[in-house]
Amino acid sequence: MSVAKKDSLELYRTRKAIDVLATKEGSHTELITIYVPPGKQISDALNLLREEYGTATNIKSNVTRKNVLDAIVKAQQKLKLFKDPGEKGLVIFCGALPQEGAGPGTERMESWVIIPPEPIRIFLYRCDSRFHTEHLQEMLREKETFGILLVDASNATVATLTGKNLNIVREMTSGVAGKTRAGGQSARRYERLREMQLNEYFARVGGHANEIFLPIENLKGIILGGPGPTKYDFQKGDYLNYQLKNKILDVVDTAYVEEQGVKEVVDKAPDIMKKVRYIEEKQIMQKFLYEVGHDTGLITYGEAEIRKGLQASQIRVLLISEALDMQRATIKCGACNFQEQETVKTLNVQTFEQTVSTKLCPKCSAPSLSIVEKIDLIDDLAQLAEYSNTDIEVISTETEEGQMLKNAFGGLAAILRFKMQ
Repeated sequence: MSVAKKDSLELYRTRKAIDVLATKEGSHTELITIYVPPGKQISDALNLLREEYGTATNIKSNVTRKNVLDAIVKAQQKLKLFKDPGEKGLVIFCGALPQEGAGPGTERMESWVIIPPEPIRIFLYRCDSRFHTEHLQEMLREKETFGILLVDASNATVATLTGKNLNIVREMTSGVAGKTRAGGQSARRYERLREMQLNEYFARVGGHANEIFLPIENLKGIILGGPGPTKYDFQKGDYLNYQLKNKILDVVDTAYVEEQGVKEVVDKAPDIMKKVRYIEEKQIMQKFLYEVGHDTGLITYGEAEIRKGLQASQIRVLLISEALDMQRATIKCGACNFQEQETVKTLNVQTFEQTVSTKLCPKCSAPSLSIVEKIDLIDDLAQLAEYSNTDIEVISTETEEGQMLKNAFGGLAAILRFKMQ
């Protein structure tokens, strides 16, 4: 699977894991969170945990003390698996958590290691009744860079917006004469001079914008704005590099061109930025729907057909709805080692487990069936996709096409490399 195409899957996995961790609550102050940034020695983190272990021995409650000490030991064990924190760092969560649907006294030690989506900048230890996921949640917010270019006949401003960070890079004045002509000049001659000045000004603005925006590797788009029609005149001309011109996401009206105008754009930007991934998703789904509409035989859908396609390396792009909340359960007989797999809705897993335990083995008829493994269906299919070098796109339900994938195709579809036999 190509690196670029792993992005939506990895982002989905990270977001899902963090969402789950954010809902976890301990019975007392006994859940451990530790952030280890890149460049920090693993030994430094281990020393910190040793100090915290010593402090935790003074906790009065026997149960809380035991749970905190066990969580610290578990975190130490996890840390020892790594030589260093890597390029992005490590985040470890450990703690005794009450089991689902049960209360205090049912706690079981659980642990997670999260590789953050971007380098973390804090060295942090917390022992609390919840896991501290807020730093990771902030990272998951849109962090791509967007260009902002405001233009009118008098002034222009070039700015960048990365996450919450707004940077006004360049402000310039036009030097273009007003529309009222100077005395003694003919209207036609004056208008020609003004057009020349405006053209030179637009070329200067475009030059600065090219210098600022072109080197930005992750520039997702440009928002063009300003009061009046001047911005449209600028857009129509060839002042911006063609690569940047193709990245204009929207043209918006603002009352100002300077810093206050940039802030107007920022207020409107969230809705514009949302469109970026939505546009990508729409384009992906429209390719799929084109194949459907033209009956090319280069698509398939449904779990059974998808599995066949992956095993035969026939699938080029696997489309998965992020709303696909299913588990792949492995059922095994303890008497004869008979084994089979079934896909179950996550909501129904507990009931399914109870049902399986009451059934007889279809091979030896012994009442020895049990579920020995459960895996998220998306992760299960992703493993098959890795083996067949299949690209994966996890599609949200925010677009009409995303809703169609979920409702009309059961949340699973694919574009094929070649027709199925």
